[in-house]
Amino acid sequence: MKRILSLVLACALLLTVFTFSAAAEDKKYADGTVLRMATGYNSAKTGITFDAETAGEGITLADGITYNTGDLKPTWVALENILGVKFDNKYQGNSAAKEFEYWRERLADVDMVSGNASTLTENGENGALVNLADYLDDMPNFKAYLEANPIVRLSITGNTKTGAIYFSPYFDGVNDIERMPLMRADWVVKLLDGDGEFTADACNDVTVFAYQPYMPTSGKIAIDTPNLEGTAVETVTKDYDAAGNIVAQMNAHGAMTGVEAVNMLRTYIDKAYGGYYGTERSNLFIGQNAAWDADELVALLRCVVANPQTLNGTDKVEGLHAREDDNNQRRVDMFRFAGHLFGVRGMESRQDYLYVGADGELHDARQEAAAYEAMGYMHAMAEEGLISTAFMNSEAVKTENYLELDLGFMHYDYNQTQTLYNVTKLQEGEKYMAVMVPVARWYDGTDENGVYMRFTESWRSVKTDGWAISKDGVKDDDNKLYAALALIDYAYSDAGQILMSYGPDAFIKKDGDAYVTFLFNGKEMPEIADATREELWEKAGGNYTNYARMYLGSTLSFLKSQAFEYQCTSDIGREGAGKISVAIGLGTIKHPELALAENPWYTSVPTVLPNTKVENDELNTFTELTANGKFSSGKGGENVFVDIIVKGFTLDGATSAEEAAKTVAESWNGYDYLMLKNDAWLRLQDYYKGL
Repeated sequence: MKRILSLVLACALLLTVFTFSAAAEDKKYADGTVLRMATGYNSAKTGITFDAETAGEGITLADGITYNTGDLKPTWVALENILGVKFDNKYQGNSAAKEFEYWRERLADVDMVSGNASTLTENGENGALVNLADYLDDMPNFKAYLEANPIVRLSITGNTKTGAIYFSPYFDGVNDIERMPLMRADWVVKLLDGDGEFTADACNDVTVFAYQPYMPTSGKIAIDTPNLEGTAVETVTKDYDAAGNIVAQMNAHGAMTGVEAVNMLRTYIDKAYGGYYGTERSNLFIGQNAAWDADELVALLRCVVANPQTLNGTDKVEGLHAREDDNNQRRVDMFRFAGHLFGVRGMESRQDYLYVGADGELHDARQEAAAYEAMGYMHAMAEEGLISTAFMNSEAVKTENYLELDLGFMHYDYNQTQTLYNVTKLQEGEKYMAVMVPVARWYDGTDENGVYMRFTESWRSVKTDGWAISKDGVKDDDNKLYAALALIDYAYSDAGQILMSYGPDAFIKKDGDAYVTFLFNGKEMPEIADATREELWEKAGGNYTNYARMYLGSTLSFLKSQAFEYQCTSDIGREGAGKISVAIGLGTIKHPELALAENPWYTSVPTVLPNTKVENDELNTFTELTANGKFSSGKGGENVFVDIIVKGFTLDGATSAEEAAKTVAESWNGYDYLMLKNDAWLRLQDYYKGL
């Protein structure tokens, strides 16, 4: 069967190439047309050509070819041959936003340019970029993709009067979960599993109790969860009448040893869940049938930081941490995780901090007290020492190696890249894996008191970066214009999607002329070649994304399939992600929908909204709310939510969540910002309904 499927796929891909090549006979540009490409992904290492550091004195890849500094990477060599064009690298090695800023006043010098979606749309409206919608008939693959995925069209529409599209969208996977909670599962087992009481020769004391209960302290809550085998849905009950709230219990008890804390948590799990987890209490957190919440996590974190002697043989363990505690781009994952813990929408939005409410209108998390209340809970955790020392002192301490030094317990991040530590750094028996998203109270409009359920806002859709065609660059040169259009169109063909994800055929496993395939998300996808897999580990430590971008030149933009990445995920990485996938499939983890959902609260916010030039000009005056303002996610930026986690309510003197939200709404133009965004959202919905 595998052989037959691979032949079918290969035939389909060959047909796509043949169709494109046949069409190329009537192409509207000359062979050898040069495209000046100011495009790449965030650094000189991840452009379309090899940089000096990566190439060295010459680097030979799995295709047997030696590449030197300045040479096109394999994917782009293949594209030159397929499209009959020449690529001239103009990329400066910046992030998308900074790359466009570099070229903004010199767009006549480039033909294609990277940028973030909102900036590209704004400059498209200003007349600087080509409107791709005018050329959809010249891009049959791209047009078909938009027709098959109308929510994508909605997300990239820059003008609802003209239907203008100013950039080709980038997908790092689509319609799938993105970030996940990750946890040292073996530590949870050590602390919670087994008969009898937990004992230890040494432990630390739990003495600070700043965090107060978020979940109820009485009553019962029913939670739908997959069963342990992942074959069906069953209901588990949190019985607070029988067990009390674990945080309230610990707080009332006061100072205790780490051993006492573990035994208190064990007893709570047995009573609250009526023995459901048996002696494998760790399954509350790491099992297929996990049902943990914020309060239970805090109790677990108290146990973790108080028992380093048991967990790593030292006197210190860090609880929650970021991938890089001195990098704002990674520190912001802490407040994203807080959104999941405390049921706050907009913390991991596709655009700014916006979400669609049950009323169908856009809301801004920065203007809602609930977001700051969540940060207050996180600050209380920090006061207890449950968040890493380096995160709290990022200017003085740089720490990025918690996992490899056996010091860190948990963070919120991408599964594939972070679970590679199981192969590269962790020892036998140690296990760092994705775990189920937490139960929280979400106000989805179906119950005025909220609904206790699992929901993730981290859902893959159109990314915030894309590539555009410079109008001045291709001005009076139809060869350049149509060659650039052909590049975008090919990237959305079946064969183009494979090339832009996997690289050329030399890096893909074949049986004769056919691809060897495996089943991924219900579709047959190619396997990577053995030499590719070996090289990926040798050159990039198993990190697919780094390997693809730095060496193959793929996954820089357009449509990236997760199928290649999945093959490079560690066994433990697949185990954790598989459990989450099962829960999503069974409907016990809800998520945004890439459509206008029946309940608007579940509608994914478009990556870009079609604000007019006048509106964008006004939005740009709201400096505190812009991308480089008070809520930045950039590497060197500042972020109010992160600051509150570390310092408490310090936002311009605000001493409460309500005051913080009011400051943003009234003093930082939040009301006007939201009005302009909602105007565009209403126009976009009207346009969408008329398609």
